[in-house]
Amino acid sequence: MLEPGVDFLNHGSFGATPRVVLAAQRAWRDRIEVEPVRFLARDVEGHLDRAREVLAEFVGADPDDLAFVPNATTGFNSVLRSLVLESGDELVTTDHAYNAAKNVLEWVAHRLGARVVVARVPFPIHGPEEVVEAVLAAVTPRTRLALLDHVTSPTALIYPIGRLIAELADRGVETLVDGAHAPGMLELNVTRLGAAYYTGNLHKWVCAPKGAGFLWVRRDRQAVVRPIAISHGANSPRTDRSRFRIEFDWTGTVDPSAYLAVPEALRFGASLLPGGWAVLREQNHELALAARDLICAALGVEAPAPDEMIGSMVAVPIGGQQTGGQVQGMDLYGDPVHDALIDHGIQVVITPWPQRPEGGPWQRLVRVSCAAYNDLAQMERLAAVLPAVIAGASGRPHRHPRPARQTAPTTESVRPS
Repeated sequence: MLEPGVDFLNHGSFGATPRVVLAAQRAWRDRIEVEPVRFLARDVEGHLDRAREVLAEFVGADPDDLAFVPNATTGFNSVLRSLVLESGDELVTTDHAYNAAKNVLEWVAHRLGARVVVARVPFPIHGPEEVVEAVLAAVTPRTRLALLDHVTSPTALIYPIGRLIAELADRGVETLVDGAHAPGMLELNVTRLGAAYYTGNLHKWVCAPKGAGFLWVRRDRQAVVRPIAISHGANSPRTDRSRFRIEFDWTGTVDPSAYLAVPEALRFGASLLPGGWAVLREQNHELALAARDLICAALGVEAPAPDEMIGSMVAVPIGGQQTGGQVQGMDLYGDPVHDALIDHGIQVVITPWPQRPEGGPWQRLVRVSCAAYNDLAQMERLAAVLPAVIAGASGRPHRHPRPARQTAPTTESVRPS
């Protein structure tokens, strides 16, 4: 349903849901409305079970270890707000982490007297080893949990998440993986990764309706993880299901149609190309590399990351460093470069880097997403207009500046020695 005449290169933010998947969602909504009490009080549990079985096969999980949640933000909130910490305990993340994830880390740390330690991962980057080195340098005997991206949002890097989880486990540190972009972009087996927690979005690369995500919790941690909304499951007398299953499956009256349409989204994605999802992932990856090469050539810059760290989207620095200006990680849609590109019929992310410059130097990144509906001609149009657009917008602040975010007193930044 994307607007004709717009090169939509921002699938990574909110996705674009195919008509056939929206039709499946509408069919579920119609079914609910025919007899809402019967459906929500009696039938929905079985339907969710079947949808979860299809999802579990796709992400490499036991269905009973999965819970549907509206988005990854809800998933990592559920985990982090369930933590039991002592004063002085440490939570590790990186400076590439999603702004919302950092916010909840800081909120939890402030409430419990803990500290957030931010590992500084370079960008541009030479290889995965730099990620491992930075994260491990931030770990101390007080580290209790690391929140790490599988695919970073601002810089579009694939982290070596399996190795990070293993290295952290050797040091007694559990990992919460923010896999918002991974399902549909990468081949995924969350059980084999071995993290304690994994949360992902399905409205991005899987192309499910907005409001479809999942939380996977390792079996030994499920008893302590509670949903954001505590509801009837908290004192349910049922013994046929785990407490994890009972609590997450009913958090109050919600529209479950996005979850129930996930199997159709997975079927549709598998049907697009001979070879199914594996071929689709590779096609998107190759287009992302082509987009990177076109942009880098147009701007006269080097590729900021090796091919192995790129999935279906790519980020490239597009200008010299600046200082000042009131920017932060969510000022994505008031940037003058972004707005000028809209005038050219191109919708793409322009984001500050670092996303929290805190008064220091920063630069702009362009982040291009590649989905099944994108093609090389769109990337060529972006590369053709980008240099002139950047020159025209250079140094201009965001149209809607916000007060600079104050760094929480419980946050510490760490660079590897």
